[in-house]
Amino acid sequence: MISKILIANRGEIALRIIRTCKEMGIKTVAVHSTVDQDAMHVRMADETVCIGPPRSHGRKDSYLSYSAIISACEITGAQAIHPGYGFLSENAEFVEQVEDHEIIFIGPSAHHIRMMGDKISAKKVMSELGVPCVPGPNESLNSPEEAKTIAQEIGYPVIVKAAAGGGGRGMKIVHNKSEFSEAFQTAQQEAIASFGNGEVYLEKFLSNGRHIEIQILADNFGNAVHLGERDCTLQRRHQKLLEESPSPVISSKVRAEIGKICTHAITNMGYSSAGTIEFLYHEGEFNFIEMNTRLQVEHPVTEAIFGIDLVREQINIAAGNPLSFKQNSLKPSGHAIEVRINAEALPNFRPCPGQVDIYHSPGGLGIRMDSSLYNGYTIPQDYDSLVGKLIAHSTDRSRAIAKLKRALEELIVHPIATTAPLFQEILKDKEFINSEYDIHWLERWIKNHYG
Repeated sequence: MISKILIANRGEIALRIIRTCKEMGIKTVAVHSTVDQDAMHVRMADETVCIGPPRSHGRKDSYLSYSAIISACEITGAQAIHPGYGFLSENAEFVEQVEDHEIIFIGPSAHHIRMMGDKISAKKVMSELGVPCVPGPNESLNSPEEAKTIAQEIGYPVIVKAAAGGGGRGMKIVHNKSEFSEAFQTAQQEAIASFGNGEVYLEKFLSNGRHIEIQILADNFGNAVHLGERDCTLQRRHQKLLEESPSPVISSKVRAEIGKICTHAITNMGYSSAGTIEFLYHEGEFNFIEMNTRLQVEHPVTEAIFGIDLVREQINIAAGNPLSFKQNSLKPSGHAIEVRINAEALPNFRPCPGQVDIYHSPGGLGIRMDSSLYNGYTIPQDYDSLVGKLIAHSTDRSRAIAKLKRALEELIVHPIATTAPLFQEILKDKEFINSEYDIHWLERWIKNHYG
């Protein structure tokens, strides 16, 4: 039994985890940097520990400090750590140190995090387990010349990608052989700068697909389920901005087929906890991109249609309990859409930190707002600009869109500029309403509307 959990994160995700812990009767410990001393997750936790400054040159402070977080556990007697997403949530070395101190990590093993964190390793493993993958060799590139030979075999365009990558960093599209030298060098340099690892690999570039991901849960007793898919196709610079479930382009038959493939894979690799297997859905075919071994930012849309608390399930699995449900008992209901509310000024998406004088959260049937904002809170400049996630759930997609439109009109974050007006316009677009878009649609839309 876990009776006290330390949340190694901040903002809305830390607050969201604290809420589930309170409902489960579990005590919580919030860690925070010096600039987050007045944050809502700090106010809501049972205990708090300051773990240092937000960041400094070349150092891993506060939310990235292994020693500070583990020390906070030992000081407060927390038996487990929930990492949320980002920061150390997919850091295998951190997990190993946590377990060396006999603290429970609420997530998968270091072995699986390391396996899926390397994109080449992940692709190789998934291919061997029968998961369809993007065309391209499951090995790193040694030179632009080698890349040119492979590209000639699989056909242009291709994409050079960082093996340790994510978030669009270390990725370069190549349309012909004359572009390879520059693209190869640039991808390597970005990979080294962002991940400390210059290893890159090559895949076929599928230009007009949709980003579809499958939510999975698995315990330590060989039980695994999938909770349908999320459509995360609306992206800007490889960053998701709007997610929905179910996907408007996936049939129940296709959903069952890809779900079965994914649960088979995670069962056979011995995976445990929550995870997300991501695909590019191109011309009716699934192509594996990566697996995220953590809770996703967009997990609330899955919770909405299945009525299941994914954080609660993560905690129960980490506590050594089997899944409380089987695949045949999971019945989705309705449609859910999430938009990410960032403190950014349009049209350039410039970050807008500062004090929130007036904050009003939308409400009503089928509306959920995950945010740590409050009147008088100062959004720091030291972190990601995400300040909230607005989720609408209704009986079908059109009604979910109508609810989301209304909720966006209610949202007030004064005087901070946010991305809310962007979504108000997108939700009225006929191509969005008819679900006629691909992963590049939003960037074209933004260019057409904002220049």
